Amino acid sequence: MKYNIEPTQQERVMREDDFLVSKTDLKGRITYGNRIFIEFSGFGEHELLGAQHNIVRHPDMPRGVFKFLWDTIAAKQECFAYVKNMSKDGAYYWVFANVTPSLNAQGQIEGYFSVRRKPRAEAIAVVAPLYEKMLEVERKAGPKDACDASIALLTSVLAEKGVSYETFILSI
Repeated sequence: MKYNIEPTQQERVMREDDFLVSKTDLKGRITYGNRIFIEFSGFGEHELLGAQHNIVRHPDMPRGVFKFLWDTIAAKQECFAYVKNMSKDGAYYWVFANVTPSLNAQGQIEGYFSVRRKPRAEAIAVVAPLYEKMLEVERKAGPKDACDASIALLTSVLAEKGVSYETFILSI
């Protein structure tokens, strides 16, 4: 089911001890969501299960961030990221996400597991302007080249700082 949700300026702030947990299959369809994930998403469990995880994607998030994330976890590596999500009512909430591939006994990916916690305000102050620049580059590049353009921008920012993506994300 597709929802036409209009973003609002209403922010939901995670509590210090909150952990949003979800699992997806190989296609990114939600197979599990804990009580806190359901609460923050604003969707009922029946609406989330089987839905694409991007059901909570906020339009302020650059496509390049998700391309990077999917490429990383497809390579059987964990990925950390700051993500702005959107609730069913249009409110937004920031998370610090750790996404890992779930491997079967043969070492093949059978799905993905994500745990999100409250991000530090100082980190959001760093990534929000970067994401705005990435979105601007994506709009200028057009849909076909958007991801490559924003990943190129991210790569150049990391090169300027002389750090890897993981070092950057974990240091802010």
